[in-house]
Amino acid sequence: MNAHDQDPVGRLRAADPAADVEPREGFADAVIAAATAEGAAPVDLDAERARRGPRRMAVLAIAASVALALVVGGVAGYGLAAGQATAGSGTGSSDAGVSDGDGAAPPISLPGEGGPAQGGALADRGAAESGSQDLSAQSSDTSYPYGYSSRSSFRSSMLLSSSGGRAAAYAYDAAASSTAEKVGAFAAALGVEGAPEIRDGMWVVGPQDGSAASFSASLDGTLGFWFWSGGDPWACGEACVAPEEGPAIAAARDLMTRLGEDPAAYEYTSETWEGSATRSVAIWTVIDGQRIDSALHLDYAAEGIVSGYGALADIVPFGEYEVVSEQEAFERLSDPRFGAQLTTLPEALREGVAGEEWTPPTAAPSLPEPGASVSWSVNDVEIVSARLGLASHWQADGSVLLVPTYEFTDSAGGTWSVIAVAESALDFSAAEGGHYGWIE
Repeated sequence: MNAHDQDPVGRLRAADPAADVEPREGFADAVIAAATAEGAAPVDLDAERARRGPRRMAVLAIAASVALALVVGGVAGYGLAAGQATAGSGTGSSDAGVSDGDGAAPPISLPGEGGPAQGGALADRGAAESGSQDLSAQSSDTSYPYGYSSRSSFRSSMLLSSSGGRAAAYAYDAAASSTAEKVGAFAAALGVEGAPEIRDGMWVVGPQDGSAASFSASLDGTLGFWFWSGGDPWACGEACVAPEEGPAIAAARDLMTRLGEDPAAYEYTSETWEGSATRSVAIWTVIDGQRIDSALHLDYAAEGIVSGYGALADIVPFGEYEVVSEQEAFERLSDPRFGAQLTTLPEALREGVAGEEWTPPTAAPSLPEPGASVSWSVNDVEIVSARLGLASHWQADGSVLLVPTYEFTDSAGGTWSVIAVAESALDFSAAEGGHYGWIE
């Protein structure tokens, strides 16, 4: 059974590189406090640590990102795209994770993807635009006033073009990139010793038992990898100090140089949080003036890179596709075949404003009067702008394309995206396993 044949929970367990990792100090308390009622008994973290043994803290960021990505759709990918990434600003960023200066356009992501690239894209973009890594902000909870419900009515206050055309597409060349030479060189650049070998459906370098630095890359459409240095950046305790932004980004640029890449062809964002021992750096591939919807993520501590994840597969040109007009793409928002959903939350929600503070009820709801109207809320979505770009799409065979995609921005600052490829180039046949794809 391969990863795509497993149920979602099985896929999560199979792909999670840090299933046995304990969280950073206070992380569990913060999660539990948000999920339990006032007055609930606190969790004794010291007892838990004693019970489960030494922590591998450096992999926490990987575990959290991988878990989110797989629940929504999988691990974020990153293609080195040698020779294909256009020259970006190459700048650093503020702690909020937003690039300085005139950089590339933000990434676009398609909703409802079943492969490993998609989930991370939403988290990446949400963090880049909101300046927050708060994973709760990416929740699909339909209780949001601007929920992910398909019950939306779209209207446009802008003049939409009725002209189509053709647009370039790209693809991750996982097969050509899946070599011992490439895997070994990448692992060596990260400081992992050992000869690459294929084991249990993935490339592995170094011991995989947590005893030393390790590297692995899945045999999927992006060669998604994860890396751990073997160190514990949190061993410093309360004395932990994250690296400054400038040195961390300089180190990331140096890594790209050692990998044979032009560091100026990428864009860099960075962030940390108070009390952290690490600083994260995201390295974005830029294609046709737009960041693709994934990034190489690295966590830096005082001693250097401690963990990271991304993908090894190069991105290559994949010809052109006929694309629909803005008007036809707008109409696709209301076509269930294209499954329109929010791909970026409205600005108010990205800032953490999710409506009035919840007040615990003191009584059950009253029985409605006979004949009362049935509430059936419909979101009124006003489209104010549109742009054509690229977004990752996982094929049924596991390969990954970057396909022309329209992104529509609404009056609340949320974005909605639909594939721009004309119907003549779309295969609407049902997925294997049932009319709904997921039925065995």
